[in-house]
Amino acid sequence: MNPKTLLSSAAFRLALAYASLFTSSALLLLGFIYWATAGYMLRQVDETIDTEIRVLAERYRLTGLAGLTALIQERASQEPPGPTIYLLADLSYTPLVGNVSRWPVLEPNATGWLNFPLRVEGHWARAKLFRLRGDFHLLVGRDMYELETVRGQLLRTLVWGLALTIGLALIGGLLVSRGRLKRIRAINDAISGIVTGDLSRRIPREQQDDDIGTLVERVNGMLDELERLVEGVRRVSDGIAHDLRTPLSRLRNELERLREDQKEELSRKAVERAIAEADGLMSTFKALLRIARIESGERVAAFMNIDLSELIDDVAELYQPLFEDAGRTFTLASHGSVTVHGDRDLLFQAIANLLDNALKYTKEGGRAALALSAEGNRAIIEVSDDGPGIPVQERATVLQRFYRLDESRATPGAGLGLALVTAVTELHHTELQLKDHHPGLRVVFSLPIQK
Repeated sequence: MNPKTLLSSAAFRLALAYASLFTSSALLLLGFIYWATAGYMLRQVDETIDTEIRVLAERYRLTGLAGLTALIQERASQEPPGPTIYLLADLSYTPLVGNVSRWPVLEPNATGWLNFPLRVEGHWARAKLFRLRGDFHLLVGRDMYELETVRGQLLRTLVWGLALTIGLALIGGLLVSRGRLKRIRAINDAISGIVTGDLSRRIPREQQDDDIGTLVERVNGMLDELERLVEGVRRVSDGIAHDLRTPLSRLRNELERLREDQKEELSRKAVERAIAEADGLMSTFKALLRIARIESGERVAAFMNIDLSELIDDVAELYQPLFEDAGRTFTLASHGSVTVHGDRDLLFQAIANLLDNALKYTKEGGRAALALSAEGNRAIIEVSDDGPGIPVQERATVLQRFYRLDESRATPGAGLGLALVTAVTELHHTELQLKDHHPGLRVVFSLPIQK
């Protein structure tokens, strides 16, 4: 794997961010350990010095100056020398006995503690002053060299531990990034194959149930839908070639007859038939273009609150005379004022297409109905008729473009009416349902009511 690709990947940056967070946490933890350990050691030193001062003060109280001097001289002359520092001085701070040659020139803090350098290079002492009766001054302390050595060793250990933590975090980040990039590369390879035309390619699904596994599942689902849509486009192309071949052939034949026919009346009628065929072709292409624009989602921007009951009344007013002229009965049942959010023109067209089908497929004396009702927070639109209906096994395919039942091919049309209604309902995020009407067909879809 290219190191540059690895280092510039989002997976590595994410792993690096987690490594930084882990390192910061480790730094805080190690810092606390150092602070707590060094503080504990310093407190131990202070307690040791306080204990030593109490012992010496008690000796002075019991045995006086001679006993105190003897004890300090005994402890200061130990072999090998210990880390404890003793110095007894008179009122003028002149040394009397101890293992320090002169009194420190530094002033103690408010609690009586002071830190001062020793003559040995790199050594310094922490001590506490104590004033005895008789105007004597006692200084007791500890050489801090050993403590500093331990603290330095502890600090170096913590630094190495931090460096090891950072190194392990970076290595872990690289390994995690490498694994993620391997899975992402599989996704890219599959998509590249799909781009070149192999729509059957799918991303390998691993057993890991994580975010990338979920992504792979969703992408594969998207590819399934893409393959289905492309297959639908192919079927549409085949349908266009099949359905337009006949009218185009008739149009050509009529025009050939027009060219050869010398009779004016016949020529005029032939032209009229050719124009009718051309109008049919134009209607088909306009319907296809309208469906394509609806499916592209362009019309969502034109959505507004509309009075659905008023729209239903307008459609019914348009089709009532058509049904009466054709010898059919048409009824309207409206729930009342219902407001929905959508495209008024498209909804009008969808309901009109359903009524066109009802008018086309019901026999003389048949019945059709348009109904608007409310169930909960949804408005239900229903168009029903007592025509031949649609077989259950063909209700899914009849919604596709250019698909027509065998018994419908003798009637005018291109098989785009229900396809347009389906596109309109999908644009409004609802589903078109085809149900039995016993006899006939009942078409239902719903829209959310705007409060």
